[in-house]
Amino acid sequence: MDISVKLENYSYKVSIGDLPYLNFAGRKVGIVTNPKVGGLHLKTLLQKITADEVIIITIPDGEEYKNMDSVNMILESMFNHRFNRKSLLIAFGGGVIGDITGFTASIYQRGIEFIQIPTTLLSGVDASVGGKTGINNKWGKNLIGTFHQPKAVYLDTIFLKTLGSREFGAGVAEIIKMAVIFDIKFFRWLEDHDLKNDENLRFAISRSVELKAMVVSQDERETGLRASLNYGHTFGHVVEHEGNYSKFLHGEAVAIGIIMANALAEKIGQFSEADSNRVLILLKKYNLPVNYKIVDVNNFYEKFWLDKKSSNKKITFILPLGIGDFKFRDDLDEKIVKSILEKFA
Repeated sequence: MDISVKLENYSYKVSIGDLPYLNFAGRKVGIVTNPKVGGLHLKTLLQKITADEVIIITIPDGEEYKNMDSVNMILESMFNHRFNRKSLLIAFGGGVIGDITGFTASIYQRGIEFIQIPTTLLSGVDASVGGKTGINNKWGKNLIGTFHQPKAVYLDTIFLKTLGSREFGAGVAEIIKMAVIFDIKFFRWLEDHDLKNDENLRFAISRSVELKAMVVSQDERETGLRASLNYGHTFGHVVEHEGNYSKFLHGEAVAIGIIMANALAEKIGQFSEADSNRVLILLKKYNLPVNYKIVDVNNFYEKFWLDKKSSNKKITFILPLGIGDFKFRDDLDEKIVKSILEKFA
């Protein structure tokens, strides 16, 4: 199945199904991966690629390595192998690999092409689509980055077969996110179907990608609608930061962030307790964390100001407006927000 991401001056396809043979004759290709993915799947990928030269660039595994040191490792390899502007990078891994590879591709000789081949569910349904690239620093998550769209995305579910339960659940959190803010019918479907079934999983991936493509096509640079995809992330990014990007997987932190966002939406009267419970039950179905202890409420609140959606002395929250809809809120009093954080303290 192919899903098109149609932008104003550019378009590309997200192909869901068997990975096709990829012909890059006349070009150098760099495959960026990590030791775990490389050990499991690199042989399979290499059998599908034709190119003048293929360079394997391996960087450490983990969100804590999503930094400039890893970018410099990739750049060093590219310079050593004399990559030019016709060369191409392949991001072969999860969201961390995709974000770092895309960012590096965007800055090498002012920008070269790259392809996303996600090997995690989370990256497949979210990070690999839309062209957001970036790295973390001491100030927060993805605060250094670019918009650089991939040439193509190939999502072969065979690479998802080796995911552990936590990694699988982390991806489901992003699927649930999409359903809550955009599609009540999809949410009801998720309540009634088990994503551990291959056919159900393929449908859920396809629907999530369709929704993501719809949003990105309307708002590539996140000037409005696309910011809605950060539902659960305003809180979740702080959770990740407090855990030094190693305690929780990204999707797990988003699950906690969804619970916090729902509590805030419930507090101000735009989300019902019944709907909050439905989301809670669905998250728990995939063993996602739904509890978190905030050590310092004031410190947690202050970290919101580093969120990219916050500006002009206002913190923007993406909150559900019932299941299947959302509303941006930048008018919430600090005391109301902190009263919710106190519940997690």
